[in-house]
Amino acid sequence: MSRAADDSEAADDGEVADNSQLIEDFGLRIGRAMGWPPMAGRLAGILMLSPAPMTLSELQVALGASKGSASEMTRVLMANGTVDRVKVPGVRQSVYEWRDDAWSGCLQHQLDQNRQLLELAETAQESAGRLPPVQRARLRDMGTYYGFMVRQLQRLLDEYQGQPRTGER
Repeated sequence: MSRAADDSEAADDGEVADNSQLIEDFGLRIGRAMGWPPMAGRLAGILMLSPAPMTLSELQVALGASKGSASEMTRVLMANGTVDRVKVPGVRQSVYEWRDDAWSGCLQHQLDQNRQLLELAETAQESAGRLPPVQRARLRDMGTYYGFMVRQLQRLLDEYQGQPRTGER
């Protein structure tokens, strides 16, 4: 039996039930704020509060969801930089865990999105020569905005990562 399975059995299903209101709040609040489906927010709450990494099967049960839905939600959280899939030596199934640096990962994801949109703005401006002045101005504004956002998000990420860590592991 894996360490994750041992720890999750020791934690018992009662622990998830004890946190059910908090997990539902995550589903509504963080899900809405991040633009995630509510189930992704609930999954974030489950993994953030879990004392040990969890298998996809365990997440499926905790969410009361299909395997496909649980899998899709883990992909959403991994893409957003908050969850990692980890392979435990000697265990067939991967486990999922809340990243120790989840908030940095989340901010990095936002920075990456803004960089992609800045690149789009720059490319669009290069090929906008025949557009009327109003549309060219809109593309310049887009470039100005995303340039500003990239600089500020990078500054915020650097500042946040320079803070002392408060979490225990």
